[in-house]
Amino acid sequence: MLVNATEMLQKARDGHYAVAQININNLEWTKAVLETAQELQSPVILGVSEGAGKYMTGFKTVTAMVKAMDESLGITVPVALHLDHGTYEGCKKCVEAGFTSIMFDGSHFPIDENIEKTTELVNLAHKNGMSIEAEVGSIGGEEDGVVGMGEVADADECAKIASLGIDFLAAGIGNIHGVYPANWKGLAFDALEKIHKATGSIPLVLHGGTGLPEEMIKKAINLGVSKINVNTECQLTFAAATRKYIEEGKDKAGKGFDPRKLLAPGVAAIKQTCKEKFELFGSVGKA
Repeated sequence: MLVNATEMLQKARDGHYAVAQININNLEWTKAVLETAQELQSPVILGVSEGAGKYMTGFKTVTAMVKAMDESLGITVPVALHLDHGTYEGCKKCVEAGFTSIMFDGSHFPIDENIEKTTELVNLAHKNGMSIEAEVGSIGGEEDGVVGMGEVADADECAKIASLGIDFLAAGIGNIHGVYPANWKGLAFDALEKIHKATGSIPLVLHGGTGLPEEMIKKAINLGVSKINVNTECQLTFAAATRKYIEEGKDKAGKGFDPRKLLAPGVAAIKQTCKEKFELFGSVGKA
């Protein structure tokens, strides 16, 4: 059931759990996430970066695929189709393409410009029944061409952005896209606590959910995080399962090279990763 993300994240905030955003890259990815969410009766957000959208031949193709799959699989749990780390132009394209939610990443602009562009996109999104996420500070590392230095967000700037009518807020708190390095200092919970107090009841978003220790995730949820993004972990488990299948020579047995067989172990790995995240974030049975 395609919806915007506002209600599901407000319920997560009030229920002290988090909804997973699982980024999708193709048909197999999308099907795996939707089937797992339906099986576990968990709300879910399908994240699409601008790079992934281009890979799948455009946002209109993605929308058509997700809408058709949602219907053909009989999905009844809430599903949001969400642009991840969108540019100003990318957000407008996703509005036209029929996404149900967008993220405008204006974190690299001066705060006044971030406010100006966010304000315009809030009005556009809400006019079209969409939810909108904004960002302050930045997420460290690189994901699909989006590079951040990992600046911790300023609580006052977060409050200014939150007051514009956005539906949820991503604030940099030392989190990193990709695999966390061994010398990582951990999440800045003191900053998260200040941001939570400064922004009131707005659901907060934690990007870089891959590999975070369980205790950090649970503490973040207690401090207002209602949405946690997962991308790299699905890519890693998909790659590992596919590599194992080929190294064991299963692609050479019978018609093991058939893409439906070749990709099956990777799809199963994505499903298992989603299951683990839904359980850890506390969203199972919350549809």
